Amino acid sequence: MANLAITTAEFDSQVLQSDQPVLIDFWATWCGPCRLIAPAVEELANDYAGKAKVFKVDVDQEGELAMKYGIMSIPAILVFKGGQVVDQHVGNAPKAHLAALIDRHL
Repeated sequence: MANLAITTAEFDSQVLQSDQPVLIDFWATWCGPCRLIAPAVEELANDYAGKAKVFKVDVDQEGELAMKYGIMSIPAILVFKGGQVVDQHVGNAPKAHLAALIDRHL
């Protein structure tokens, strides 16, 4: 399994200053739907390598980021481009739906 975890300290440089779209999966170890969506998120990281970035934020470890982006339910998928949230989805979703979130911003 690829390590897609990102911390608050890395967030600005890796996400907000990225010249590529960035999909972030806000999740937690205790969240059942988060575990269901995880394989699709990991596959997207490989599928979009070089075109878009994919990261995971553990809301228990990075609560500051979760609060900053108003994460109330997880899994929450946010797509960033140009330092702004340009798309989002809350809850489980098929890989194709998540891919479409990225495709709209390539």
